[in-house]
Amino acid sequence: MADQTKYDTATQVAQEAPPGASSSAGAARQAPESRGSQSPASRAGTRVLIVGVVLVLLVGGFFVWRYLSTYESTDDAQVDGHLNALSTRVAGYVTEVDVNDNQYVEKGQKLVQIDPRDYQVAVERAQADLADAEAAAQAANLNVPVENVNSATQVSASEADVAGAQAAISAAQKQADAARSQLQAAEANNTRAQADLVRYRELVAKDEVSQQIYDQSDATAKASAATVESARADVAAAEQQVMQAQSRVAQAQATLTYSHTGPQQVEAMRARARAAAAQVQQKQAALDQAQLNVQYCTVTAPVSGVVSKSVEVGMNVQPGQTLVSIVPLDDIWITANFKETQLANMRPGQRVTISVDAFSRDYHGTVDSIAGASGARFSLLPPENATGNYVKVVQRVPVKIVLDPGENKDHLLRLGMSVVPKVYVQ
Repeated sequence: MADQTKYDTATQVAQEAPPGASSSAGAARQAPESRGSQSPASRAGTRVLIVGVVLVLLVGGFFVWRYLSTYESTDDAQVDGHLNALSTRVAGYVTEVDVNDNQYVEKGQKLVQIDPRDYQVAVERAQADLADAEAAAQAANLNVPVENVNSATQVSASEADVAGAQAAISAAQKQADAARSQLQAAEANNTRAQADLVRYRELVAKDEVSQQIYDQSDATAKASAATVESARADVAAAEQQVMQAQSRVAQAQATLTYSHTGPQQVEAMRARARAAAAQVQQKQAALDQAQLNVQYCTVTAPVSGVVSKSVEVGMNVQPGQTLVSIVPLDDIWITANFKETQLANMRPGQRVTISVDAFSRDYHGTVDSIAGASGARFSLLPPENATGNYVKVVQRVPVKIVLDPGENKDHLLRLGMSVVPKVYVQ
């Protein structure tokens, strides 16, 4: 009865439904019949197929996992390299700029010319100063042997003067002694003559001797007195000569003492010669500096690379001012900022494949080194985790990757380009 009711209900629904719905209902009635009609072999095959698909997915997933675990990759990487900023070492007026922006230049190629005339004048002045210093040094060196000879000669002459003065003292002493002896003899003769004169004066008064004898005695007495005075004058003169000889000895000894300072005078002359030689070196250094300044007026490329200039003809530049920047494309590398969780198996020397966003090609290289600190530590304001609320953030550590030789021989890579390196850690 219940089955009949279900049939009548289905028939009524089919009659009330639109024409297209009858087919759907029929299909619905046939589906249970078809499922119920499947054989056990079909159901077993279906289960085997499902198991096979699952096994294939597991095996494929395992190999995919194995492949993905063989490398570490990041898109936070870029081409890096040197940026040689060339600055002037002298101030001056720019007369020539021989390069253009983005031009490739070779090492040693002339880039900028600064007016060198002021520095050439400085070179000429330094050359004149050097010549003057060399002449003064030559004269000072010549005076050293002359002073040495003069010192030795002065000592010998002073010693001879001292010996001569001492001999003159002896001679003067002898002359003084002789004068004193003559004075004594003259005084003795004068005493006898005066005594004779007194005696003859008494005899003349008694007319015992003639007046002539008295006159002779008087003349003899006067002559003896004069002789005494002359002898006294000779003694005084001889004593004066002795004193003069003694003063000459003192003068000669003082000269001898001064002549003994000759070695010190020679050393002082040598010191002046060394000072003159040092002055020559100073002037030579000034000349070398002036010549270097002339060379600095020509700015050349220290390396080969692509130029970016910031100087024009007519500018007045100062030392340290950047004129040209050169990017040497033969010496570039990759700086990849890997997460700290990716560095467990990363080591220098591991091979790397680099994909460049700008080109549809891969480059090859090796890991060169891993930075000693995370990028946050190298920032202008490194984080202070000890202050405020701490939130753990996965840090990134720069890794330097060098390209294999010849990989960038076409110089297509440029600094700052984005790349995606794959470091094969296994």
